[in-house]
Formats: sequence, structure tokens, C-alpha cells
Amino acid sequence: MTRTVTNTGSKRRWLVLALGLAAQTASCSFLYGIPFLVPSIREGEGLSLAGAGAVVAAPSIGLLLTLILWGAAADRYGERLIMALGLGASGLLLGFAALGAHSLPVLFGLFLAAGASTASVNAASGRVVLGWFAPTERGLAMGIRQTAQPLGVGVAALGLPPLAEHWGFRAAMALPAVLSVVVAVLVALLVVDPPRPAKKPGAPEKAASPYRAPTLWQLHGASALLVVPQFAVSAFAPVYLVTAQHWSPLAAGWFLGALGRLAAGYWSDRAGSRLRPMRQLAVASAAVMLLVALGDASWPWLVLLALVLAAVITVSDNGLGFTASAELAGLAWAGRAMGTQNTAQNLAASLTPPLLGLVIGDSRYALAFAIAAVFPAVAIWLIPVRAETQ
Repeated sequence: MTRTVTNTGSKRRWLVLALGLAAQTASCSFLYGIPFLVPSIREGEGLSLAGAGAVVAAPSIGLLLTLILWGAAADRYGERLIMALGLGASGLLLGFAALGAHSLPVLFGLFLAAGASTASVNAASGRVVLGWFAPTERGLAMGIRQTAQPLGVGVAALGLPPLAEHWGFRAAMALPAVLSVVVAVLVALLVVDPPRPAKKPGAPEKAASPYRAPTLWQLHGASALLVVPQFAVSAFAPVYLVTAQHWSPLAAGWFLGALGRLAAGYWSDRAGSRLRPMRQLAVASAAVMLLVALGDASWPWLVLLALVLAAVITVSDNGLGFTASAELAGLAWAGRAMGTQNTAQNLAASLTPPLLGLVIGDSRYALAFAIAAVFPAVAIWLIPVRAETQ
């Protein structure tokens, strides 16, 4: 596991982690909150369903286009500046979107730019954790940071629909706008970039690219494959439970997923490895997806248990791959590695629901869940476990 310069005796690292978590939560409240506002977007802006769908997709497109660029900027200019700059810009763009009625092209452009700006948080907040926390506690710290996604979704679910119902779409957009600007200011004032290692005498001016070896490519590929069962569960489990089994959606399973990320991070710290636990979780992910498929095909009583387990297991590896990509890349390339990791995962996440939806058709859930199990099975072989011992 790559060693980096850390200052683990400083209590500041926990403040930095809390601010990184807050920044990622603010970002996620926007990225994952927009779908909650589709009815009010259509009513307030006079858009068709297709137009509202384009607006919902815009932030994710912006995010995908800029993750690696922001990672490179964090490598060069430091985490505090990049995190505050991108998050603050996103908040201002959302504030402008909340000020008045806009045409579809303008609203799409604002959300595209806001998504592109908030992408700065992904790599920069991960990179600051990498620098401030030692390998023996970094997995848990990164797991805490990874809980920002369910926290952001929770903030959006609790705050945006009531605001939109009472005061409309633009008032609702003020929530992520204000949250982003406030957190950006706190980051600018309170975050301190971790110390960077001094260059060794005779060392080249620029660190050699870790992408000349296959290790990081294997890790990114495996992580993308492991996203498939995660989004198979998140996209289709609620629909399946209501239409096929007549059960209510299992919101608790996704909250348990946050605990799974923390447990996986703590496990990796104790094991002194990110990739061995990641491979074991890939085995568990393949097994639990087959269990879901089996339950649908033969014993429906298994489905509830299997889907709860799947909601936890399939998200637990996220932080491990993210942390390992930075550690294997080294501090000089960590931002770019984390940006590439997120890009691969987001691409897989975007493609999974529509492609599996074609497989499911009207009722072929067992087949779709069985196909989803193939992807973590391939990831088991692809995860470069031996790279941690070299």
C-alpha cells in the first residue's frame, strides 16, 4: 500500500474530513436532488417531460466531462482551492437558476455548468483525506466521506419536495445553492492542504505516470463492473417489489448501505489491504445477485432478504476502490486517478438502468439479476490484489 506524507497526530484532520464530507453532501444534494423536482420543473418552467429529463441529465453530463480535469487541478494546485472554487461556482450557478424563469437551453446550460463545477469536490475531497490520514485509518475515513451520497440524497428528499410544493422550483433550487456556497466558504477558511513530500535529489521534475502499467486500468475496470449490481438494485428493486411482489420499497436497505461502506473501510484498515476485501465483496456481490434471481424464479420469500443484503453488499466496495486508486497512483497522481475512477463508475452507472431495463422487459427480473451477477464475477478476476504487495 502506497505511503504518503501524513500528519495523523493533528486533530485538524477530523475537521478537514468533516468539511470534505459536508462538501460532498452539498454536491450530492444537487446531483441527486434534481429528479425530485421534475413535476415542479415542468410546471414552473413550462417544459415537456423530455425537456425536464434533459435538465435532470445535465448535471451528470457535466460531472462526467470534468472529473479527470478537476483531479489534475487538485494534483497541481491543492485541495482547498479546487474544492472551494468548484463548489462555490456551482452554488452561484444554481443561485442564478433560482432567480428567474429560463428557457430550456439556458436551464440545461446552467445545470451542465453546475454539474461540471461541483465535480471538483469528488477528487479534491478524496485527495485531502488521502493526505491527512495514515493508511491504518484511511479506509474508515474514506468510508465516512463516502456516506455523503446517502446523506445528500436524504437532504434532497427531505428538503426539496416541500420547498417546491409551497414555493415552486426556483425556491427549491435555493437550498443546494445556499448549501454549496456556505460550505465552499467554510472550506476556503478552514481546510488546510496536507503536507506534500519533498522532492528527492535527482528526482525528475514530474512523477512518471502510473498508467504506464496495467494495475490502475484493471482497478478502474473492476470498480466499474462492481457498479452494475449496485445500480441494478437501486434502479429496479423498488419497481420490482411494488409490481412483482406488492411490497413497499425498502428505503432502510440503502441507509444500511452507508453502514456497509464504513464497515468495509474499517475492515480494510485492519487487514492492511483495500483490494483483498474488495475482491471478497465482489464474491459476495455475485452470490447475492444470484440469490435475488433464484428467489424471483422459485422462492419469492427469499427476495426480501436477498435485496436487503444486496443493498448493503453492492455499495460497500465503493470506498475501497476509490482509496486504492489513489494509493496505487501515489500522491502526485492521486487526483487524476480518483477522477478516472469516478468517471468509469459513473459511466457504468449511467448505462446499467437502460440496458438492464431492456432485458427485464415486462417481467424478466430473474434473468436481469442473474446477468448482473456476471459483472462482479468478472471483477473478481480483474482486481489487481498482488499490486499491493509489490
